[in-house]
Amino acid sequence: MTVNQKATTFRGLHDDGLLILPNAWDAASAALVERAGAKAIATTSAGVAWSLGRRDGQGLSRAEAVGAVARIAAAVGVPVTADVEGGYDDLAATVSEVIGAGAVGVNVEDSKDDGTLFGISEQGERLAGVRAAAASAGLPELLVNARIDVYLLGIGAPGGRLDEVLARAAAYADAGADCLYVIGLSDLDAISHIAEASALPLNVLAFPGAPAAAEFAAAGVRRLSVGPLVAQAAYAVAERAAAELLATGTCEELEGGVDYGTLNALF
Repeated sequence: MTVNQKATTFRGLHDDGLLILPNAWDAASAALVERAGAKAIATTSAGVAWSLGRRDGQGLSRAEAVGAVARIAAAVGVPVTADVEGGYDDLAATVSEVIGAGAVGVNVEDSKDDGTLFGISEQGERLAGVRAAAASAGLPELLVNARIDVYLLGIGAPGGRLDEVLARAAAYADAGADCLYVIGLSDLDAISHIAEASALPLNVLAFPGAPAAAEFAAAGVRRLSVGPLVAQAAYAVAERAAAELLATGTCEELEGGVDYGTLNALF
């Protein structure tokens, strides 16, 4: 399947039902997510950063982020969408390079490193630049997931956040976004309102204690991801297993791991 065909396939996954994306951070995690039945792979910037000894939040260099995308895309046959955070030092260049690495979608944040948001018009211009960069790179079908960080960062008075999200959603759609990612919001009434108000598919974050996938879908959600949570769970196993081995000399925490032969056969 060519990159353009994968892009078309990825777009189609947003047309009906709920697309579930258990985020991956390296080639092995991506291959296992695909093996589990995922129809596409989404990267997590946090997981990628931690695996490379960097902090999340623009801690990666563009070269490191692009390299991770290339390794993941080479390890799987399904479409890959890349979390490019705020674009590192040059959003358009980053988009062009992750396309070259095999990505057919990108996730672009509207928050800055200082915890504030880009102005609506400024972020609209940035998203329009992403569309132009994709066309120049030969992939006009690139799916642009525009992340809205109003709820995640607690921007503004609580009573005004929904209106702010709706204003940003409309502007981002006009700028060429294909999907909206309202991270940090799990209230089903608010989610339903956004889904009804916007023509774009809505992505939200799943987490322990959040509504189940079926409940999100009933509220109008079309794409569900987990951000860094799979990576965090994997690292928790490493910490617990190390603590057990050092304290008692036993390895009970290591039961249930993926079989060596299975992992080796992925590559």
